[in-house]
Order: sequence, then structure tokens, then C-alpha cells
Amino acid sequence: MLDIGQQSLVISALVEGNSIRSVERMTSIHRDTITRLMVRVGNGCSILMDDMMRNLNCKTLQLDELWAFVGMKQKRAAQLPERGEYGDAYTFVALDAETKLVPCFHVGRRTWADTEAFILDLRSRLACRPQITTDAFQAYYPAIKAAFEGKVVCNHHESICIGA
Repeated sequence: MLDIGQQSLVISALVEGNSIRSVERMTSIHRDTITRLMVRVGNGCSILMDDMMRNLNCKTLQLDELWAFVGMKQKRAAQLPERGEYGDAYTFVALDAETKLVPCFHVGRRTWADTEAFILDLRSRLACRPQITTDAFQAYYPAIKAAFEGKVVCNHHESICIGA
């Protein structure tokens, strides 16, 4: 078991963008131990986020997706008989433009279903109807319209959805 100093060192290195293997080399702590700590801290952060990120008064939110891949890129994953978790993965992120607070995120595929799950989670955390800026991903508008009970105005030219 790692002491609090070792745990802090590992988490700090990971937060700075170091890979698990580079943290292993820097600290002489085995990568399996680093991974277990990372999962434990991540689960704790998730619980904390779900408990504390409620009734937020975010006035201006920016929504976007970050692309990554799991195991292999989509082109190779599509050739597998059973794709499973491999291939493209997107992290949907809501960012408060004023405070830089991230009220929620969602990891999934760039699909209508994942977009809807992300927007419903976002709506459950807000105490108001914010101005929402998105890219041109078409799944946002119906998801936002449904979550905010149709009370939105959307300027398609600038891809801005505004709570009415």
C-alpha cells in the first residue's frame, strides 16, 4: 500500500500528463499499482462530482467532444468480428465559459444516444437555462430541445443554442 506522499506524487505526475509507464519509471512504483490508484481516485472524483455538481447557475456553457481511440482506431476496429470497446471514443464536455467549471462529461461514441445521455445529465445539474454554444454536430439540437422542454432558440449559422 502506498503512503499519502507516494499517492500524491503519482496523481500529480498523472495530472501533469505523464503516462503510466513514465510515472512507473519516475517513482519505481509498479504500473499495476499506479492503475489501481488511478481507478480508485477516479471513482472518488466521480462520486464527488455527482454529489456536488448540482443546482449550478452556469450562464454560458460551451459543449464539445474530444476524440480518442481505445485499442485501435475506428478503421481497424470496424474489421473485427466483434468490436466491443475498441475504436473511436468521444468525451463530451460541458465547460462554463466564465468560471471554467466542468459541470459534467460523458464518455461514449459520437452518436445521438450518447449525446442525449450527456445533455440529460447536464440538464439535471443546472438550476437555470444557460446560453449553450456547440459545434455543428446535429445531435445537439434535438437533445437540448428535449432536455429543456422545447424552450430553446437555435441560431444554426453560429451553432448557438440559447435557453429562452
